[in-house]
Amino acid sequence: MKARPTLDKSFLGQGKINVSIDRGGTFTDCYGVYPVLVKDENGVTHERLESVVIKLLSEDPTHYPDAPQEGIRRILEIATGIPHPRNTLLDTSNLGNVRMGTTVATNALLERKGERTVFLVTKGFKDLLQIGNQARPNLFDLSIKRPEILYDRVIEVEERVTLAGYQMNPRGVYSDEQSLETEIQEGEVVKGVSQEYVRILKRLDLKQVEQQLREAYEDGIRSVAVCFLHSYTYPEHENLVGELALKIGFKHASLSNKVMAMIKAVPRGHSAVADGYLSPAIKGYIKGFQKGFDDGIKDEKKVRVEFMQSDGGLAPVDRFTGLKAVLSGPAGGVVGYGETTYNEVADKAVIGLDIGGTSTDVSRYSGELEHVFETTTAGVHILAPQLDIMTVAAGGGSRLFYKNGLFLVGPESAGANPGPACYRKKGPLTITDANLVLGRLQIEYFPKVFGENEDEGLGIEESQKLFSELVDEINNNKARSGAASAQKMTVQEAALGFIDVACEAMCRPIRKLTEARGFETSSHALAAFGGAGPQHACSVAEKLGISHVFVHKNASILSAYGISLAKVVEEQQIPSAQVLDDGETMEAIYEKVADLKQKCESALESQEFSKEKGQIDTEVMLHLRYEGTDTALMIQEKAANAQNVQVPNSTDMEALRIGYLEAFKKSHKREFGFILEEAQVIVDDIRVRATGQFTKMKSGKIYDEIETMRRENRIKRVDSKTSKAHRKTADVYFDKGYQKTEVYGLEDLEDGDEIKGPAIILDNNNTIVVEPNWNALVSESQVVLVFDKEKGTSKEGKEIQDLESPAQMSVFLHRFMSIAEQMGNTLQKTSISTNIKERLDFSCALFDSKGQLVANAPHIPVHLGSMSNAVKFQINYHKNHPEGLREGDVICTNHPAAGGTHLPDITIITPVFSQDGRKEILFYVASRGHHADIGGIAPGSMPPNSKHLYEEGAAILSFKIVNNGVFCQDELDKLLVEIPAQYEGCEGSRRVSDVLSDLKAQIAANQRGISLVNKLIDEYSIKTVQYYMDKIQLTAELAVRNLLSSVYHTQSQGGELLAEDYMDDGSKICLSVKINKEDNYSAVFDFSNSSNQVYGNTNAPVAVTHSAILYALRSMIPSDLPLNQGCLVPITTVIPSHSILNPGLTAAVVGGNVLTSQRVVDVIFKCFKACAASQGCMNNFTFGASPTTVASGDEGKALKGWGYYETIAGGHGAGPTWDGESGVHTHMTNTRITDPEILERRYPVILRTFSIRENSGGRGQHPGGNGVIRDLEFLSPLQVSLLTERRVFSPYGLEGGEGGQPGQNLWLSKAENTDSDSGSDSQPSDANSQYLYSEYSDANEYAGYLTWYLGSKASVFVKPGDRIVIKTPGAGGWGTPL
Repeated sequence: MKARPTLDKSFLGQGKINVSIDRGGTFTDCYGVYPVLVKDENGVTHERLESVVIKLLSEDPTHYPDAPQEGIRRILEIATGIPHPRNTLLDTSNLGNVRMGTTVATNALLERKGERTVFLVTKGFKDLLQIGNQARPNLFDLSIKRPEILYDRVIEVEERVTLAGYQMNPRGVYSDEQSLETEIQEGEVVKGVSQEYVRILKRLDLKQVEQQLREAYEDGIRSVAVCFLHSYTYPEHENLVGELALKIGFKHASLSNKVMAMIKAVPRGHSAVADGYLSPAIKGYIKGFQKGFDDGIKDEKKVRVEFMQSDGGLAPVDRFTGLKAVLSGPAGGVVGYGETTYNEVADKAVIGLDIGGTSTDVSRYSGELEHVFETTTAGVHILAPQLDIMTVAAGGGSRLFYKNGLFLVGPESAGANPGPACYRKKGPLTITDANLVLGRLQIEYFPKVFGENEDEGLGIEESQKLFSELVDEINNNKARSGAASAQKMTVQEAALGFIDVACEAMCRPIRKLTEARGFETSSHALAAFGGAGPQHACSVAEKLGISHVFVHKNASILSAYGISLAKVVEEQQIPSAQVLDDGETMEAIYEKVADLKQKCESALESQEFSKEKGQIDTEVMLHLRYEGTDTALMIQEKAANAQNVQVPNSTDMEALRIGYLEAFKKSHKREFGFILEEAQVIVDDIRVRATGQFTKMKSGKIYDEIETMRRENRIKRVDSKTSKAHRKTADVYFDKGYQKTEVYGLEDLEDGDEIKGPAIILDNNNTIVVEPNWNALVSESQVVLVFDKEKGTSKEGKEIQDLESPAQMSVFLHRFMSIAEQMGNTLQKTSISTNIKERLDFSCALFDSKGQLVANAPHIPVHLGSMSNAVKFQINYHKNHPEGLREGDVICTNHPAAGGTHLPDITIITPVFSQDGRKEILFYVASRGHHADIGGIAPGSMPPNSKHLYEEGAAILSFKIVNNGVFCQDELDKLLVEIPAQYEGCEGSRRVSDVLSDLKAQIAANQRGISLVNKLIDEYSIKTVQYYMDKIQLTAELAVRNLLSSVYHTQSQGGELLAEDYMDDGSKICLSVKINKEDNYSAVFDFSNSSNQVYGNTNAPVAVTHSAILYALRSMIPSDLPLNQGCLVPITTVIPSHSILNPGLTAAVVGGNVLTSQRVVDVIFKCFKACAASQGCMNNFTFGASPTTVASGDEGKALKGWGYYETIAGGHGAGPTWDGESGVHTHMTNTRITDPEILERRYPVILRTFSIRENSGGRGQHPGGNGVIRDLEFLSPLQVSLLTERRVFSPYGLEGGEGGQPGQNLWLSKAENTDSDSGSDSQPSDANSQYLYSEYSDANEYAGYLTWYLGSKASVFVKPGDRIVIKTPGAGGWGTPL
C-alpha cells in the first residue's frame, strides 16, 4: 500500500490541519484535511490537500476517554507522522480549526440526563408545559405516555402583563381602549418590542422571587429557565429575574425572550427549559473535551473551535448552547449534500436521504437551507430556527414484524447491542438482515468484529434461520385464511418485501416535503448518504419517479464532511406586529434591520471575518402572515427584490414593501393554494442572518465534473472482465429473482467509469447497490446513479406477482395512508379558520366504491367511523336521484340523518370516476371539518340549551356545492345565511366568509386525494388498487375477531358483557355485548336499554355510536393496525329508534357528538374492562359576539361578529398497567388548544389560570389522571356558552379503583356588575336561570365576586371583569389503592 504523504517540515507548528467531526450516538466520524507538497510531471512542487477519514465508536472507555479527542489524535499522527501518545496532552500547534457536530444535547434530551433546572413562570401557569397543546401523542394508545418534563421544580411568580386591545375587534384593535393615552402617561401601558401596547397588570416583586430562588439554590439546583407571558414583547420582568439568578450564583439562566423572542408561550417556555437543561451539559462536555489538549485549544487565535448548530451554521465554542445543538449532527449532512450536489445553473432541487441505524432523516435543498421555527424533539416543543428535517423510524437496525397479515418495519430498533441477528448476538431480524440474505451485503468485505467475542464475521445463517421461521408463519396464515392456492412465500421474497415496506415508509415524509408544499417530487434529484442510504437509494428513487441519485464518495461520513463546508452563522431576530401597509412602516422596519445587521456583522468581525474582503454575507427576512391567520412565511429580501417592482413616483422603501407583498403572495399561493386579497399582511418577526466564510466555494461541482468528462469524451462503460476494480460476481436477489451482479471496489474505479446495473460498488465504509435498469457513473467526487428509462419497466399497470403478499398489503397501506395524510396537509394549509388550521379539528379519508372506509389520516376519532355513514347515505341518495352523480360534482352535507355528527361538522364528499370512458365511480374521498359558526341561537353554533335541530344552525341533507364543475355560491349562501335566520331567535352564519373559505379548502383537499388516487391507479391498475382496498379491510376484520376471541375465552365465556353509565341529566347508556364463537367470533353490541331521546341536545346520531365502537375496538388492539371499515365487519349494532343514540330527525344533537360519544366509549371500555373512565367530556367552551351586538354604537355600520371555540383537556383513565395522565385530551377528540399569548392577542380575555386540578383523579393502585383548571376574565360584553358533562356523575374507577372528581363550571361576576340599581343583566336573569342549578360561593378563593354554579350546560352574557372558571373532571383509578 502506498504510504500516505505527511505535512512538510516547513508546515509544522503552523496550524495547517483542519478537522471536522460528527459525534453520533453510535459512531464518531472524523474528517481531516491538511496540505502536502507534491511534484508534478515537470518536477514543479506545489501544494495539494490530503484528506483522512477516521471512524470510531462514540463510547469505548477501555480504549479512550473521548471519541472526538481520539479522532483528532489519530489524524495528527497520520498527518504529521509524529506519535501523539494517549496519556499526554495533545499538541495543538498543528491544528488550524476543529469543527464538531454532536449528539450530546440530543442524547441528554432523549435520556433525560440534563442539568437540574428550576422553571419560573407566571403565576397560574405552573403546569403550562406539562399540558402543552393538550393533545395526546398516540391516538389509539390507552396508556397515554407523555415525555417526562425537563425541569426539576417550578416557581410561580406573581407578575403579569397582557396586550391592550384585541385583533378580532371589528372596529379596530384599540378602539375600545378609552383610557389608553392616560395609562401610557402613567406608565401602566407601554409599547413592547413588537410595537404592540402592553398593559402591566402586576409588577414583579424581586424580593419574593429572590427568596424562592435561594430555596432552589440551597437545594443544589444551578440552572434557571424563565418564561413569563408576553415576554417576547415585554422582556423586562424576565431580564430582572435572569440578572438576579446569576447574582445569587446560578451558573446558567435561560430566558425565553433571549432564547427566541417569538409569540407562543408554550414552545417558547419549552425552549427556555430545554436550553437551561442542556446548556450546562454542553458546557460540561466541552470542558471535558478541552482537557485532553494543551492550552492552545482555548485560544481562538491559535485554534478555532466551532460547533455545528441545528440551523446548519457554525458557532464559536463560547456561543454554542444546548438549544442550538439538538439537530447538530443531522444538520451537517444537509449542508454536505447541499453544497456538493445542488448547482445554481442546473437549479435542480435535491432531496437528502440519510439512512442510519435506527431512523431515516429526509430534507430538501434548493439553493438555501430550509428552516422551520417550531419543532418537536424527544417530546419537547422547541421554538428556534432548525433545518427542516423529517425523521421516520426506519433504518438499518429497524426490527421486522409480521402482525395482522401485514409487514411492519420499526419503530423498534435492535440497537448496537445485541444488534441485528447477523451480528451473532441473538438479536432480532432487521433491515440489515434482509439486505444480507438478499446478497446486497458482501460478508467477506466486513471486518470480523461480530459475535460474543467480537472476532467473527457477519452471520448469514442466523438471519436465514429467523427468516425461515417467519416465512413458515406467513405461509401457515395464508393457508388458514383460505389463500392456500396462492404461491408460498420464500425467504428472499419476505426479505425483499420488508425492504420494499421500509422504502415506502421513507417515501412518505419525502412526499410531505415536496408534493404537500407544491413541488413535484420527480423533478428532484436524490442525495443518499449515511450508513445504509446508498443501499436503498435506487428503490426509494424509483418509487418517487426520481431518475438521478447522487452518492458522495464521503457518503458514510457526509455529516462530518458537510461540517467542514459549513459557514459560521450569527442571527438576530426581534418580534413585530406591524401592518405592512405603507412605505413609512417599511422605513421603520428597516431601521430595526440596520441595527440587527450591525449586531450580526460585529459578532462575525470579532471572529476575524472581514466585510471588506467579502467574507460576510447578510440575509434579511420578514416573517409575514395574513391578519387573522396564524401561519407565517419567512420571506427573504432577495425574493422581494426579485419581483422587480416598478412604481412611478414611489420611494425605494415603497417598492421594497410591494416586493415583499408580492413575494409573500406567491409563496402563500404555492404553499397554501390561495391568497386573501382584502386581508392586511402582518410582520410577525424581523430576522437577519449573517454568515462568515474565509474562502468561498462553488457548490454542486459534480455537474461541472460530468460536463468535463463528457466534453473530454472520458465516459466509458466498464468491462467487468478486464477492470482492475472488479472484485467478484455475486448472486443478488431483486424484483425478478436472483441476478448475476458484478461487485466493484470504488477506490480502483476511475473518473468516467460507467457501470451497468445490477452491480454493487464497495468502499471501506459503504455499499452502493446499483439496481437493475440503473447505471452508475463515477466522477472525481461522487457516484451518480441514473435510471435507464428506456430499459426500465413502465410504471403503468405494474404487475404484482403475489397479490396475497403481506409486503404488498403493507406497501398499499402506506400509499393509502399517504393519500389521506396529504389530503389533511392540504386542508390544514388552505383553510383559514382557527378550528381547522390550528386546533386541527378535521379529518380526511379514502373510501371504496361502496362507501367503506379504507384509510384515514388519524385526526379526530369521532369523525372517523361516522364519515362512512355519510358517504353511504349520499351513494343511496343520489342513486335514486334523477340527476345522479357526475364527474365534476362535489357533495356538501352535515345533517345527522345523512351520517352527520353535529351541524358544525360539515362533510365534503367527492366521487372518483374511472377515466376509461365508462365514467364509473371507483372511490370516494371525503373531508370533514368543524366550522366556527354556521348560525343558530348562539355564536359558535354550539348552544348548550338547544332543543331542536334548527337552533343549532344550517342543516344540509345533500347539496351539490360543486355542480358539474361550477361552484354554487348563491345557493350555498342561502343555506348558510338565509334559511337558518328564518327561525325565531336564530341567525345565519356569523362568519360566512370563513365558512366559505374552509369549504373551498375541503374541496381542494378532496381534489388532492383524487389526483393521488389516479396516480396510484396509473401505477398499478384499477384492479390491483381495488383488490388491496378490500384486502386491507380484511386484515382489520381479522384483528378484531382475534380480540373478540381473546375476550370470549378470558372474560365472557359465552355470556353477556354488561355495562351502563349516566349522563348528567340522568339519561342512561346501556350496553350488552354478546360474542358468538360459532360465527367466527362476531359480536352484537346491543344498546336497547338506553334512554329515550332527550329534550335537550345530548342526543347522538347513529353514526356517532359507530365511531365510538370503531375507536374503542381499535384502541383495544395493541399492535399497529389500519383503522378501516373492516373493524366493524364482525360487529352488529342494535340501537332502538327515537332513543338517545338514534334520535328523530328534528332532535337537537350538538352535544351528542362531543359529550354522548365519550359516554358511549366509557360504557364500551367498562364492558370489556379495558380501563377506568377518562374525563368523559370534551368541555366545549365558546364565546363571541354576533353582528348585531358588535354593531351597537356604530350607527349605520354593519360590523362582523366573531366566535371562539375550544375544547379543554381533563383526566385520563388508569388501566391495569398504567397510571392515568393529567391534563390531556382523551378518546373521541384530540384537538389542540390555543396558546395563551395568541388567545389574549386575538380576543378580549385574560387567561388567569391554566393548570392541573390537583387531586381530582381517582385513587387506585394506578391512580387516575387529574383534570385542569381554566380561568378566563372577560374584557368586553360577550355571550359565553358551556356544553359539558361529568358535572354530576363521576368518571368510574375499575377493579377497586376510585372514581375521579366531577367537573365544575363557575361564573364569577364582579360586585359592581351585579348592582341591582345599575340595570346590569350580567347576573343570572330569567333567561339565564334555566341553566343554573344552585348558587355557589367560596369567599377565600373568589373574594370580591358573586359566584354562580352553572351546572353542565349554560349560556350567559358576561360583562367586563366577569370570569368563567372551568374545572374539568379527573379520571378513574384502577385497582384498590395501596
